[in-house]
Amino acid sequence: MNYNETEEFKRDFKKLLKKFLSLVDDLEVNKQYRIELFHCKEIDSRSIFEIQGVGNTTELKIFKVKKFQCKSLKGRGAKSGVRVIYAYFPIEQKIVFIEIYFKANQKNENRQRIVDFINTTKE
Repeated sequence: MNYNETEEFKRDFKKLLKKFLSLVDDLEVNKQYRIELFHCKEIDSRSIFEIQGVGNTTELKIFKVKKFQCKSLKGRGAKSGVRVIYAYFPIEQKIVFIEIYFKANQKNENRQRIVDFINTTKE
């Protein structure tokens, strides 16, 4: 699986990293044990959900990781409140991270950012 990040994701990540120091390791663990198992092995841990209504096609699908385990949030386990939005390109086996946010600071994903990302991939 190939991973990339948008510039917006990098900014979000850097901002959250100041608050949650374990985020670098947490993202790697979630890549391996949630994202790759879900897409490569088709093992559904009920932590990844497809976002509907944003132009999903057979070439591109948008997903949200809800049960993101964060070590910096001790005692909360998978209910950390950290959310990750990413685009999955099934044919290329590629993932592009679009957004990461803490649910206490932001209620839902930025739909406009997702639409903008989809529009830039079509160009």
